[in-house]
Amino acid sequence: MQPRLDVEKVAPDVYKAMFALEACIHKSGLEASLVELIKTRASQINNCAFCMDMHTKQARKHGETQQRLYTLSAWRETPFFTGRERAALAWTEALTSVAETQVPDDVYEAARKHFTEKELVDVSLVIVTINGWNRLSVAFRKVPGDYQPTWL
Repeated sequence: MQPRLDVEKVAPDVYKAMFALEACIHKSGLEASLVELIKTRASQINNCAFCMDMHTKQARKHGETQQRLYTLSAWRETPFFTGRERAALAWTEALTSVAETQVPDDVYEAARKHFTEKELVDVSLVIVTINGWNRLSVAFRKVPGDYQPTWL
C-alpha cells in the first residue's frame, strides 16, 4: 500500500485544527479507555486500518484487554462491556452511520441514562473527530503499522 499524500505536510493547518479537537477531548474528563474504545469502533466501521492500529495500541497502553478489543465489533454479543460503554458504542455506531440511522431515539435515550449532557456532547466530539481522522486516513491511504503509543 502506498500513501497518496501526507496531509500533515500538505496542509499543516488541517492537522493543527484536528489536534485542537483532540485537545478538547483530552480535557473533557472522559475515561481514556472509553475514548479509545469509541475511536476503535468507529475506525472498524469506517475500515480505517491506520486508526484501528493506532487506537488498539493506545487502548492497550491504557490497560484495555485483548479480549475486549478482539470482540469489540461484536460488543452486543459479549458480557465484557459496561452499560456506559455499551451506550457509548451504540451512540458511536449511530453517529458514524448517521446517513443510515438518523440516530434513533432509543439510542439517544440509552446514552442519556449513562452520560450527562456535557459528557454526551464530549462523546459526540470524540466520534466526530475520529470520523474526520478516518476519512483523511482512508482517502489518502495512511499506511498502518508503525504507530507507537507516546501519550496517555
